[in-house]
Amino acid sequence: MTLCRLRGALAAVSALGAALVAGTALSFAAPPDEPVKAKPARAPSATDPKGLKVKKDFQVELLYTVPKETQGSWVNLTFDPKGRMIVSDQYGKLYRVTPPPIGSKDEIKIEPIDVDLGEAQGLVWAFDSLYAVVNRGQKYESGLYRVRDTDGDDRLDKVELLRALRGSSEHGPHAVVPAPDGKSLYVVAGNATQLTALSGSLVPLVFGEDEVLPHMPDGRGFMADEKAPGGCVYQVDPDGKSWTLVSMGYRNAFDMAFNRKGDLFTYDSDMEWDVNLPWYRPTRVCQVESGSDYGYRNGSAKWPVYYPDSLPPILNVGPGSPTGVTFGYGAKFPVKYQDALFLCDWSYGKLYAAHLTPQGASYSGELEEFISGSPLPLTDIAVNPKDGAMYFAIGGRKTQSGLYRVTYAGTEPTYQVQEFGNDPGTTARAIRHRLEDLHGRKEPRVILTAWPFLGDKDRFIRFAARVAIEFQDPETWREQALSEANPEAALTALLALVRVSGADPAHPKPGDATRRDPGDPAYRKPPEWAPNPALRARVLDALDRISWEKLAYDQKLEMVRVYGVLFNRLGHPDEATASRVIARLGPIFPAKGRELNVELCQLLVSLQDPAAAPKAMDLLAKAPTQEEQIDYARILRMLKTGWTADLRKTYFEWFSKAAHFKGGNSFSGFLANIKRDAVATLSDAEKAELKPILEAAPQAESTAAPALPPRPFVKNWTLDELTPLVEKGLKGRDFDRGRALFAAAQCFACHRFHDEGGSNGPDLTAASGRFNVRDLLESIVQPSKSVSDQYQAVTIALADGRTVTGRIVNLHGDTMSILTSMLDPNGQVNVNRNQVEETKPSLVSMMPEGLLNTLTPDEVEDLVAYLLSRGDREGPMFQSR
Repeated sequence: MTLCRLRGALAAVSALGAALVAGTALSFAAPPDEPVKAKPARAPSATDPKGLKVKKDFQVELLYTVPKETQGSWVNLTFDPKGRMIVSDQYGKLYRVTPPPIGSKDEIKIEPIDVDLGEAQGLVWAFDSLYAVVNRGQKYESGLYRVRDTDGDDRLDKVELLRALRGSSEHGPHAVVPAPDGKSLYVVAGNATQLTALSGSLVPLVFGEDEVLPHMPDGRGFMADEKAPGGCVYQVDPDGKSWTLVSMGYRNAFDMAFNRKGDLFTYDSDMEWDVNLPWYRPTRVCQVESGSDYGYRNGSAKWPVYYPDSLPPILNVGPGSPTGVTFGYGAKFPVKYQDALFLCDWSYGKLYAAHLTPQGASYSGELEEFISGSPLPLTDIAVNPKDGAMYFAIGGRKTQSGLYRVTYAGTEPTYQVQEFGNDPGTTARAIRHRLEDLHGRKEPRVILTAWPFLGDKDRFIRFAARVAIEFQDPETWREQALSEANPEAALTALLALVRVSGADPAHPKPGDATRRDPGDPAYRKPPEWAPNPALRARVLDALDRISWEKLAYDQKLEMVRVYGVLFNRLGHPDEATASRVIARLGPIFPAKGRELNVELCQLLVSLQDPAAAPKAMDLLAKAPTQEEQIDYARILRMLKTGWTADLRKTYFEWFSKAAHFKGGNSFSGFLANIKRDAVATLSDAEKAELKPILEAAPQAESTAAPALPPRPFVKNWTLDELTPLVEKGLKGRDFDRGRALFAAAQCFACHRFHDEGGSNGPDLTAASGRFNVRDLLESIVQPSKSVSDQYQAVTIALADGRTVTGRIVNLHGDTMSILTSMLDPNGQVNVNRNQVEETKPSLVSMMPEGLLNTLTPDEVEDLVAYLLSRGDREGPMFQSR
């Protein structure tokens, strides 16, 4: 979407959609001389489909309102071979549901399943059995269960616990899906689930936190002791005995789905309390690659997407609560939607259709809003192959639950798609798959096969090759890594070398007899690193031979990451080694680009570079976003050298200013912890001297926001004036000035671009793929010309006369939490669903007009080039004229 059209608003508080809430009471007046009669109570109803925003030519019908008191709130569903649905109550039983034929007036049939099992958050019918993943709510032990009909009477009667899993709450075990080969299952578990005993692993078991600076846990202490691997995906045999770790580093992925090509995808969440902090990542679609680590860590330890030991998402979605996902295969939908990956967002009430396009060895994605409502807490979704309809449930957390059916009523063909021919990514995916087949194997041929791909231009292929190498004995490839001449291959090989060479040989490995008990503390213990100064020195020699000046921007980030992992795993450098690295990297800092400056800064601070303080403080003062400022403040908290009295004073004065920055629930706690750690580096004399500043009250809020100075009026620009000027000037532009102008207009407060900024507005990184220069300018100059349903502000009228404008972000029972300002993620108002009388959409964009009126034509060109760049500072628009 373009800058706030997208079609909506820069500050759109935005996006409830015009959904009506069913089941609310309406006031009425009695005749004057008659007694007022009490209005009969209405039975609670699930959200009325008439109030939903539905994609053109699709129809939604409410099949069933779940009686909360007797059948709870449904969170999971699947279909058996006869086209009957099996559903689960989050805190109760399993039910079998027979939906009426499409178009008929028959009643839906609901039957309790008479087995002692419930609380499932994963269900699938496979291998002539119902598999259920239980996430303990009140009664049943968490784990993978198999339920069967043993006497052939069409009734499930036997429950077998195949594997207990140590995890519960809403971050425990979740979905189970069948593998495309029909021989195994895949299970996903959230980050509160401890790693289970493994028979094998496609992930090298050398994972760790790999923080350059001391850990800063969640600002409110939530899951503060949690360490890698975080959320995991396992491959499991049908009897549940053999568990192989496939992928890790997720926060709380709830569901997953395979596409026709055999690739697996999941929709992962982030810590919503981290919104507007530099390490926040929006909810996102990730490809579940063999051996992958998607970098979720607690607190500030979360890995940014550019770390080479992680992988980027296929698609950033934005704030929300990911739940069920499915591909549209088997639905009587147009081809575009049969191939779409459907994503359920529980908190924002949105069902997205993600359209995936092959891109190299992986995919890229475009997001489309398919259905939305308010409230519409979507929990799970599935296609019934018997009738070709899509079914979804709403509910969870004891909210009002309902079951819906989606059908297509348009004129486009709905014949079932078959897979024919090759697409542009076929060759690259084949290479990746060949490399992934080597994962978990320790064979001499692996090195010969994988090594040529360590320098491949495709990041997913490089990743697969490195994982294959890491399973081999480093004695057999160490010298090859240390002497590799190709810069990209050398960086990838050196990263692999330092990852495996520092591993504690005593750390348990797959297949160890001691690991059969998932509760064994030794099994759950993260690896410890063994310092190796001699190898560390040789890796530094190899890094010195790589020319910094000849590296591309992303390769420079890779190199700094190798330094960080090296010192984390093979031992922090002594004074002489630290001086050596400072002498090489110190003159490079500051560099071009926020990411590179942050990585260089924290590496140099970890080495106590005395020249880092003035450079970093200058960057902090010029940083256009609060996220970037917080990053430098976080890093500088650990610096003990190079401070002057004035720099110290300026640094601690920043905290008074930052007290009014806006963020999620953990935001203030993180700022307090940063300040606490920084104060701990002061001497008693420094504490006494700085006492007035350390104890100072926060600055006035009007002076606290990170913004550039007020800009003078230039011209009341029109679309027709700007378009030809900008179209001719998109060459030799300044990426960093474009970013600064994006921040000056407070766009970062609501919009994410290239992995920084807010997430309440649309992510603008991929705007260039959908909009030309004129469309982009139109969305800025005329923001109300076309307001998207997805980002439309809505006013809710309550029975007590109040009105609330905002966006539903959470639900519990009948309580709706509404975000009333996109600039304040923690500013929420609670509303009782039963008190809602009316919702009314606004046709006026919340984005103000005139945002470009303080910019010169040259500056507008830099801003537009930045927005069209997809974050590539080395793109053609930024080359010399």
